[in-house]
Amino acid sequence: MSAVSFINYHFTYPNASDYTLKNINLTINNGQYILICGPTGSGKTTLLRSIKSEIAPVGKTQGKILIMDTNRDDKINKKLAVKVGYVAQDPDNQIIMDSVWHELAFGLENMGLPSHIIRRRMAETAAFFSIDSWINKKTYTLSGGQKQILNLASVMAMQPDILILDEPTSQLDPIAAKEFLQMVKRINDEMGITVIISEHRFEDILSSADRVIFMEKGMIISDNPPKIFVKNLFNKNNSFCITLPAPIKIAKYLGESENYPLNVKQGRQWLNKNNIKLKNSNNNIIIHRDRKAIVLQAKNIWFRYDKQNDFVLRDTSFELYNNEIHAIVGANGSGKTTLMNILCGVYKPSRGKIKKQSGLKTGLLSQDPKALFTKDTLYEDLSLLKDKYEYNDNDIQNILNKLGLDKLSQRHPFDLSGGELQKAALAKILLISPDILILDEPTKGIDGIYKAQLINILKDLKLKGKTILIVTHDLEFAASSSDRCSMLFDGDIICSDTGKEFFSSNMFYTTQTNRMTRGFIDGCIIAEDIKHE
Repeated sequence: MSAVSFINYHFTYPNASDYTLKNINLTINNGQYILICGPTGSGKTTLLRSIKSEIAPVGKTQGKILIMDTNRDDKINKKLAVKVGYVAQDPDNQIIMDSVWHELAFGLENMGLPSHIIRRRMAETAAFFSIDSWINKKTYTLSGGQKQILNLASVMAMQPDILILDEPTSQLDPIAAKEFLQMVKRINDEMGITVIISEHRFEDILSSADRVIFMEKGMIISDNPPKIFVKNLFNKNNSFCITLPAPIKIAKYLGESENYPLNVKQGRQWLNKNNIKLKNSNNNIIIHRDRKAIVLQAKNIWFRYDKQNDFVLRDTSFELYNNEIHAIVGANGSGKTTLMNILCGVYKPSRGKIKKQSGLKTGLLSQDPKALFTKDTLYEDLSLLKDKYEYNDNDIQNILNKLGLDKLSQRHPFDLSGGELQKAALAKILLISPDILILDEPTKGIDGIYKAQLINILKDLKLKGKTILIVTHDLEFAASSSDRCSMLFDGDIICSDTGKEFFSSNMFYTTQTNRMTRGFIDGCIIAEDIKHE
């Protein structure tokens, strides 16, 4: 018996001119760990949501989907609903109750289980996921990583046969993301639960997956074990190669063509085995700034959301210089988004001062791009501020073309994939031509192809005199794009340094390239830093 089967399946969203999913024929066996990947807008989220009928997208369908050999749309089989567990991108969107134990109990109570069974399942689930120490906490006090672990625990308490995860680490810091994915791997290994996961940052998944399903333009292009998937991508010179983990790209650059290392451990073993000698292609760049060039400054900022809670920011100071790209990193709950909103004027600090160079316009891309959209089509939304900010239809069309959104202009914004919506939100911000651009998690839900494009967009804006502040969990993106990087910890900026100095001296908050090459050659933080000796 297979876990999931798609049979000649097609799907089209309302008002769409083409299929979102085309002729999908796919069988996933019980107990497999399946990675779904592909460019932004390739249909991954639609495919995953289609498996669970309760959240399946509305539109025109052809073909059928079988869950445990039962038609997905069989309304007689009530047990089918709990056979499939689903964990979404945004931790907050899935949490319903006010406390951790209420959230754990919610699904079990809706299943109509006796109270003693509910208590037993809650106890064993809390112990397995190590959440017993915060079982009585309010859900709003949890960090992003804790919320996503709670979502996973709440789903697993209902004992599903199939676990679906759609970009589950997109809003988690690097350490929390690794912990989360390790827990997913335990679920697959120790319980035999079928795992189907979509990820753009799949450096921590690729070596664990049994199969990689690669999608493009709504179609399944390939279905192979990880190493064959990688080899085929390179053989076909597919542009998606840019998204592959650093150890694979480094090995390819240094001459490997068959047995690619899939993670840092395998990468270091590969370097040792092949006796590779490396050198650094980049000199360290030291950036000197005149204090007169400060365009935005926070000085001794204190902030808390209400008097009943602790301060989120404590005596925090920060300086953003003219014409630079500056990244802020840190753990979930460290205060990054709060600081960003204070710098933009969304919140007022309890104490301290914010200074901004006069006459400069600020644009903010928040972590929730949906908040920017109110119209029925993307084009209508992008046209909203034409008169106020003096741009025209040609400007709108140009930005749509630049970001690869031209074929989606008549779609409802909420029918876009997570990555497409992120690009659409950026388009709306760029149209107002801000002098200071502040981006909160701009790579959330987007593929490596668009990340590379976004880096070029940001560097081009910098060349035009713009200043850019990025708040991100994506260390590879921060290392590739930023002139300077700061770390926020326990409510305070504890360090600011050039990007190269910052990432090359860290053990945990660093890149895969640095982890793989440390000890072989120092100072390499991205694959482009490496040369064969």
